[in-house]
Amino acid sequence: MNAASISAPTMKTRVTDLLGIRYPIVQGGMQWVGKAALASAVSNAGGLGMVTALTQPTPDELAREIERTRALTDRPFGVNLTILPSIKPPPYSDYLQVIIEAGVKIVETAGNSPKDFIARMKDHGITIVHKCTTVRHALSAERNGVDIVSIDGFECAGHPGEDDVPGLVLIPLAARALKIPVLASGGIADGRGMAAALVLGAEGINMGTRFFATQEAPVHENIKQALLAATERDTRLMFRTLNNTTRVLRNAVSEEVVATERGPGGCAFEDIRHLVAGARGRDALLG
Repeated sequence: MNAASISAPTMKTRVTDLLGIRYPIVQGGMQWVGKAALASAVSNAGGLGMVTALTQPTPDELAREIERTRALTDRPFGVNLTILPSIKPPPYSDYLQVIIEAGVKIVETAGNSPKDFIARMKDHGITIVHKCTTVRHALSAERNGVDIVSIDGFECAGHPGEDDVPGLVLIPLAARALKIPVLASGGIADGRGMAAALVLGAEGINMGTRFFATQEAPVHENIKQALLAATERDTRLMFRTLNNTTRVLRNAVSEEVVATERGPGGCAFEDIRHLVAGARGRDALLG
């Protein structure tokens, strides 16, 4: 499959209207994967491609990645800006300034609340999609002024939150509670999943991991084949004991992390830091 192979009659929802796309399919921001080639291919196919800001080591390099994306598509695309607690946080404001100066009109935020940046984005006509894992946080995001909520069920890769509520329950609850449109996210990989999400009240989907396996994704072929060969039992939940649950593909490293967490007395993050350093993950993806 390549990302440009999305083919279906045009579908109209509030999400397609707000984002200016043909199909209500958003490629979620993915660290090290959300680059120009993939984002432009998704947009060219009628969905919304997403460049991941923090994949780029500096704001200047993000500006260049946005330029590369523009050279590959004349259709709408967005930029993901994930805001996470950190001892030494990235210069989020500088990344946002690059997004504004580049004229990007769609931003996906995730992690902490984007409320400190919302007015600034609104002043520049940016449509904000915010990713949440609970209805209460979705309602807060709506009050703060975001335009679309992407609701992440427990099935999602990455951070599913700590409430363990699956999409079958979470999606209709969010759709009922919110006045703004809802994107369904987590465990959706094909048209059947999308149809189910729409029936549950969502007006589109946010899909991440499935795009890993596309030709345009900058991921090593062995990783793509491992994803395609995986079964429903081949993910692991790490960091459960640290209240920072993360769903990852089952492999030797994730098994060791989980085993360490389950050991007598549990573990501190320092006990597993060497196993989960970001550089290792990046190198594994790129091969």
